Amino acid sequence: MADTADDSIPMIDGTPTPDGGASLKYPFAREPNGGRPGDGAVMQMRPGVLWLRMPIPIPGLDYINLWLLEDGEGWTLVDTGVRSSRLQAIWEQVIAAHLGGKPITRILCTHFHPDHLGLAGWLQQKFNAPLWMTLGEWSFGRMLELEQLPEVPVDVIAFYGRLGFDAAQLDAIRARGFGNFAKAVTPIPRGFHRITEGDIIRIGAHDWQVIVGRGHSPEHACLYCPSLDVLISGDQVLPRISPHIGVYPGEPEAGPLTQYLDSFAKFSHLPRDILVLPAHGDPFIGLHQRIAMLQRHHATRLDALLAALERPHTVIETLPLLFKRDIKDHMTLAAGEALAHLHHLMREGLVERRLNGGGVYEFQRCDTVDEAAQ
Repeated sequence: MADTADDSIPMIDGTPTPDGGASLKYPFAREPNGGRPGDGAVMQMRPGVLWLRMPIPIPGLDYINLWLLEDGEGWTLVDTGVRSSRLQAIWEQVIAAHLGGKPITRILCTHFHPDHLGLAGWLQQKFNAPLWMTLGEWSFGRMLELEQLPEVPVDVIAFYGRLGFDAAQLDAIRARGFGNFAKAVTPIPRGFHRITEGDIIRIGAHDWQVIVGRGHSPEHACLYCPSLDVLISGDQVLPRISPHIGVYPGEPEAGPLTQYLDSFAKFSHLPRDILVLPAHGDPFIGLHQRIAMLQRHHATRLDALLAALERPHTVIETLPLLFKRDIKDHMTLAAGEALAHLHHLMREGLVERRLNGGGVYEFQRCDTVDEAAQ
């Protein structure tokens, strides 16, 4: 979920997973320009499948991958880029140079995060093209766009207070303001075409199956094309880092990490050598290998937490166990990530939570709670 009290774009935790994806195959690595299209350029992945990269203001990511799918007399676009005059100028170059005079006739967004949905409204107006999304993603994006208040709500501050944020950290949240999501998106279309799990979408000469993942966002749409042997994975499966999985004030008891880990089963039937087109990082081969890496990554974090929770910890106190870098400018994202892991352990029946005398949640291993009370 997005943190509506944070004006950064909620994306990923930026933590490299085991081996950082180095053992995967990157089939375009030897192409000119390092195997990546430059700004305003495209690269063909499969016949009728073009890779477009757009710069984004997210340190450590820098770019998002967008996909143009040839669709008869037009193009289906998968994801759009964040709201930015620079990106709009790059889009004008792409439209003039690479679409062959054909319009964008459909805009399909994998999920609501601004680097994916941000320019959908602008492109929809430009081409009169319908927006296709899952209901969970469209409705969450529309809600955040409209949720603008002059001050950070009291319940948001209370949520972070229960996680162990101190007075200075809570003041920093207040200073960022509330409703910053709207600044990163052009007006989201009021109407959309709903897609759901298992839908088959005909795009040009090919059928694409919708696979819905959860955890990183409410109802993230991935697209699988058997005839092209391609999976557009969005943020659900990234080659080098784990997508951000966090708990936020809008759904304080959520279990996104459980949802995310459970979602991996939906990809088990896909071919082992399928070409994966992720939203960040390079196209790769090794989907099931990568999923195993992500599972180990989270298992390692969960084990570290469980070992430390022999004694009670607040959420803030768990952060050094999960993050080995400076996170002071991303405390809400880091705390949301930690809370997702703690909630998963609670759902597994391994950890208990209680509110201490200061009104802050403390988490402790179930097998040590009784011992501490003796």
